[in-house]
Amino acid sequence: MEWQPSFLSRLFRRAASWRLTIENNELSVTLSDQTYPIPLEAFSSLRFHQGLLWTNVTVWIGHEVNLVGLSNAARGTLDHQLRSVTSKQHFRAYYAKIMAWLKEVDQVVVTADAEHQWLTHDMQQELLSKRDALGIDAKKLKALFDSPVIQAAMGDNKPRVQGRLRQWSQDWPEHWKARNQAHMIRELDACSHLLDHVESRELNDEQAKAVVCFDNRVQLIASAGSGKTSTMVAKAIYAVHRGFVAPSEIIMLAFNKDAAQELQERGAQSLARLGMAGVTINALTFHSLGLKIIGGATGKKPSVPKWATKADLGLEKLGVIVDTLKDSSDEFRTKWDLFRLVFGRDHSTAPLRDVAEAFDREGEARLITLNGEYVASQEERLIANWLFYNGVEYAYERPYEHDTATAEHRQYVPDFYYPALNLYHEHFAFDADGQAPAHFENYAEGADWKRKTHASYGTQLIESTSHQLRTGEIFAHLSQELASRGVVLDPNPDRPIPDSGLVPLDHIDLVKVLRAFISHYKSNSLTANNLHERYDALPLSVFKFRYKMFLELAIPVIEGWDAALKADGGIDFEDMINMAADCLERGYQSPYRLVMADEYQDASRARARLCRALVQEPHSHLFAVGDDWQSINRFAGADVSVMTGFVDWYGHGEVFRLEKTYRCPQAICDASSQFVAKNPAQLQKTVISVTEPVGPAFQAFQLSSRDQVRDGLRQYLDGLYQGLSTGAVPAADGRLISVFVLGRYKSDAQFIPQGWEQRYGNKLEIRFKTIHTSKGDQADYVLIPGMMVGGFPSLKGDDPVFGLVMPEGDTYLYGEERRLFYVAVTRARRSVAMFTVTARNSPFLTELVKNGVVMVTDIKGEPIQEERCPACQHGVVLQRTGKFGDFKSCSGFPRCKYKPEKARRQGSLQKKITRQR
Repeated sequence: MEWQPSFLSRLFRRAASWRLTIENNELSVTLSDQTYPIPLEAFSSLRFHQGLLWTNVTVWIGHEVNLVGLSNAARGTLDHQLRSVTSKQHFRAYYAKIMAWLKEVDQVVVTADAEHQWLTHDMQQELLSKRDALGIDAKKLKALFDSPVIQAAMGDNKPRVQGRLRQWSQDWPEHWKARNQAHMIRELDACSHLLDHVESRELNDEQAKAVVCFDNRVQLIASAGSGKTSTMVAKAIYAVHRGFVAPSEIIMLAFNKDAAQELQERGAQSLARLGMAGVTINALTFHSLGLKIIGGATGKKPSVPKWATKADLGLEKLGVIVDTLKDSSDEFRTKWDLFRLVFGRDHSTAPLRDVAEAFDREGEARLITLNGEYVASQEERLIANWLFYNGVEYAYERPYEHDTATAEHRQYVPDFYYPALNLYHEHFAFDADGQAPAHFENYAEGADWKRKTHASYGTQLIESTSHQLRTGEIFAHLSQELASRGVVLDPNPDRPIPDSGLVPLDHIDLVKVLRAFISHYKSNSLTANNLHERYDALPLSVFKFRYKMFLELAIPVIEGWDAALKADGGIDFEDMINMAADCLERGYQSPYRLVMADEYQDASRARARLCRALVQEPHSHLFAVGDDWQSINRFAGADVSVMTGFVDWYGHGEVFRLEKTYRCPQAICDASSQFVAKNPAQLQKTVISVTEPVGPAFQAFQLSSRDQVRDGLRQYLDGLYQGLSTGAVPAADGRLISVFVLGRYKSDAQFIPQGWEQRYGNKLEIRFKTIHTSKGDQADYVLIPGMMVGGFPSLKGDDPVFGLVMPEGDTYLYGEERRLFYVAVTRARRSVAMFTVTARNSPFLTELVKNGVVMVTDIKGEPIQEERCPACQHGVVLQRTGKFGDFKSCSGFPRCKYKPEKARRQGSLQKKITRQR
């Protein structure tokens, strides 16, 4: 189409000749026989100036030109044609971009298919980023496609164009997911020889899929005894076989030298099995890798002082640092003694009944003070211990000097009484707003009655509140109240503690807490400022003053620790990890493209950070293998959240599970899974066994006392040995039957019968291990001799101060202890035998009984029935004989003074008769 100056414009204005032309969807202007094309992007520069008789058009052809005389009637036709051309050009440009991108996608997939590659997350993100960079608005594209101009222009090409646009608009991640699933099926078939022969036993379907999935981030959740090491080794060799990475670009990471050595040896065996001579796949500990990276990045490998490599030497060094601080600062010494004696043990967040050290006749839980009194709350114990430490004479719950008992209320007993001052002290559970906890019924009214009672009788009363205690204000408040009445505080850490008193925190125990605190502090890359920020963020509902006191000890000790390292020109293990991660994050090139981390459930945040830094370059791969059910090293810095939150930590990832176990029979799998999975924070899985049962999966034997446990193990081993001798118990092919005696603590080794080698050595191999060191190992029979209250689970929970250096942990009661028990029982290929003593059954054993997993018997197998004490819920009611005859009482006496009501009345009657005689 063509436009020229109108007749009227030529007549009246003598308009210069010009011609606008649209041909083949291109616009051009001709002036003086010279034609100038106008590109699509310049269409918007056309400006129309409509007059009475005609319209002038301003157009840009490298310079501005004014075209005079377009008829007003032709203006509408030109507008329409310009819009049509613009639409076609825009659609053509969009479509060309789309086709180019689709062609690139096809080429990437074709290349991946040819090279047997997984279409990785990085590949997908690169393609999607290029797609986004095209700037094609989906709504505008659809509007263009649906416009009459484009519909008419497509003609017979419409189905093909429509198909390409539909392909462009599809859910690409889902499309590529389907492609990867098809790829996995092809690879499982194509590499079946490798997968069947890389290990002594062919890989199962779960293992093989985890091997073939070669995405950038892959997590393998491996059940106990499911062959995770086989899977790791197979994946490394598969990567070499397919040429994804060179052997030198693969590293298998383990937590200790033995595990690294096992990975190295297993890899070498598999390579030899497949005839891959000359190939080496390396395994290192995290710390060895850290040193290697630091050396490579800085040109100087750092040294590690001997005292920073061994736990006992580290504690000894830290003890010297603490002593030096105490000697150089009276203030530090005072804070150390005060914290250790008064505040060291008062930190449990467990229910009071679970940590109670005594129970009264009514079954009320009580705690013991340094001075030996039974008190009703942790706050009252803190006050009593502070008074004892400062040499203040007091009486706890001494009856009020005036008779206040009525038909409805017993005699009033104030919390504390100071006899030298004739002064009473009430500690009220009020918060900062003067409110008591919601479940404390009529508490405010009771407090008001106490105040009025003192006022009416003219007795002196001072008060303190829970809020004051949590903030620490209470101690300045009490100091002032007592000092104003003439009391001189006499703090003395060496004041003799009665035999019945609370055992304070030992000096070495506080040193151990500080050593663990330093480990977590460094593992989480924190600073002193971070600690203060975390302290400031604590809610008022917690005992903030205790945190403050601890920081006043911890920060100088941390500084002393780092100064000692600097003086020796070295670093510690935590520094190795952090410094290596720093080097990588600052740009040092990682030497590895496939990083494989074993026992990932025990990784600290620092180790997880190092793993992330190792694979931060695009097209690198991380394979993290572990089992959150077996995360048992929180004390050493492990953070189970890097396992349970793997995808969040890395931003993406494929997750596989090994649920088939070759170790435990199904009964042990079911019971242990049900037990550990009660914690909702644990990742869920269903463990299926291929191991045939041999004998009872669980047994529980109760002995009369702890002294009898060793003999109980002896009798059990006698029976096992006899069964093997007669054939009643099947032997193992070509080896001795293995037995683990697993202890919660090293001291449990005392339960192994002496001389077992001479007695059973020709048929049994017996080894003692702590449960922590047994992880990764297995035996036919597992014996757990410490299934007693206070032994397992350990009541030594993590100190709340660790909340300042650790992310929010597992809040499920005894969460880590449950996982530890799971580790213990899943070491067994045949059977688990537990040993306890009368009235001291572990809560874990009680839970297993309740779940129908096991029945507690005597060593001969006769069932034992116990009547649980209704007062304390811990002990059992036992038949006893006293000077007044037979009676029943709680096995927890004197901690629990419960007696059945009938026995109490009979005892009282007997005492009355005796007095009358």
